[in-house]
Amino acid sequence: MEGSSSDKLIVVTREPEGIATVTINRPKSLNSLTRPMMVDLAKAFKALAKDNSVRVIILSGAGRAFCSGVDLTAAQDVFKGDVKDPEADPVVQMEQCPKPIIGAINGLAITAGFEIALACDMLVAAKGAAFVDTHARFGIFPSWGLSQKLARFIGPNKAREVSLAAMPLSAEEAEKLGFVNYIVDQNEVLNKARQLAGAIMKNSQDLVLRYKSVINDGYKLDLRQGLAIEKVFITLMYIFSWISMVLFI
Repeated sequence: MEGSSSDKLIVVTREPEGIATVTINRPKSLNSLTRPMMVDLAKAFKALAKDNSVRVIILSGAGRAFCSGVDLTAAQDVFKGDVKDPEADPVVQMEQCPKPIIGAINGLAITAGFEIALACDMLVAAKGAAFVDTHARFGIFPSWGLSQKLARFIGPNKAREVSLAAMPLSAEEAEKLGFVNYIVDQNEVLNKARQLAGAIMKNSQDLVLRYKSVINDGYKLDLRQGLAIEKVFITLMYIFSWISMVLFI
């Protein structure tokens, strides 16, 4: 494994079989994010997206929380300057990453942590974990898509309750709504995430990358437009297969 130094606030480990784990490593502050941590998290995903040895990425938090959001003592620094720079934006880099991202939600995912969880492709959560949106409580408007994404995942009525009333969404309820894939004991969250990653890696990597792209891009559109994207990919794959056959004849 690489990069497992405990003094780093964003820790990246790579395993030989193709799994990379990104850990938000500030457990004493419930993994709250400072501006440098956000930049490092963005850089980590950008680097892993380009690393051909990595096939699946797991995102977790150290200790008893996944991520408690932005460190309010550093909020002014977080929200000024190049906050909109996509190179330094972890959610943008996660959304642009072609590889499957599994969120290992070992505890609270609050506000910015909730938005980071929404940027994952699949979620494994610990029993008793919860997702909390406190934007309305603190008078800060979400900037990573929570206002639009959450309703698409859990329905508009429930999303309004979670966001307007700042009501916690338990992992158990999130699983029933289809937002969380699996709920396990806290000490099994990473193991279950690795098990899910292993199942993904048994399949064609090229098709997994294309399939993720079609699902994620198509979900933003209506069904007719989404089906058109699928047909484009089928046509492109047919053309590539035909070219490969010609070249090897």
